[in-house]
Amino acid sequence: MKTTEELKLINIDELIPYANNARTHSKDQINKLRSSLREFGFINPILIDKDYNILAGHGRVMAAREEGIKEVPCVLVEHLTEAQKKAYILADNRLAMDAGWDDEMLALELENLKELDFDMDLTGFDAAEIDELFSNIHDKDVQDDDFDVDAALEEEPISKQGDIWLLGRHRLICGDSTKAEIYEKLMEGKKANLCVTDPPYNVNYTAGSEIDGMQIENKQLSGILIGLQNQNFIQL
Repeated sequence: MKTTEELKLINIDELIPYANNARTHSKDQINKLRSSLREFGFINPILIDKDYNILAGHGRVMAAREEGIKEVPCVLVEHLTEAQKKAYILADNRLAMDAGWDDEMLALELENLKELDFDMDLTGFDAAEIDELFSNIHDKDVQDDDFDVDAALEEEPISKQGDIWLLGRHRLICGDSTKAEIYEKLMEGKKANLCVTDPPYNVNYTAGSEIDGMQIENKQLSGILIGLQNQNFIQL
């Protein structure tokens, strides 16, 4: 079996893309590759022949150009025939597509990275893909019950508009939270010290929004709420 042995830094302007390269590279993919280069460095060499024709790594070269990188690591492949070069350019891309994912292991790795506060975009997976994966893994054993929603809606409800339920020292009202009269009835002239309006109610929730760089600040207010445990506050 023949192997490649020579690795060298080559000026990026000397590299020649394969004119008949059937593999396409979207702007989104190039941006991901650029982010990867910035985070990890250029650790996956370009494969070239003795004339500096690119056999594998066109996308990385495109990303490197946009990053302003002048030299890239290249492995010289000198034992292939012209036919083998053409075939390898196709095979290098196509064979990788036959690989799959162990979804449970993938979810575990992504969750570990998330706990380490790592930028999840650098994995190549977008927020929607990660959310869908987590949902499929964590909800796979959930089974629908035989609850008949339509039948339940026809039954006479126990709680009616305006009803107030006393839960120890807490009061729960059934009503429209957009109407002032509901609060007047609930509070009976008293004023709240705090109004918590953001579902899921003081849970430090960081899913897709964190991955998109849009994490809500000050979500975990446990210390504040403990300090207000003897005060009045409304939770919507």
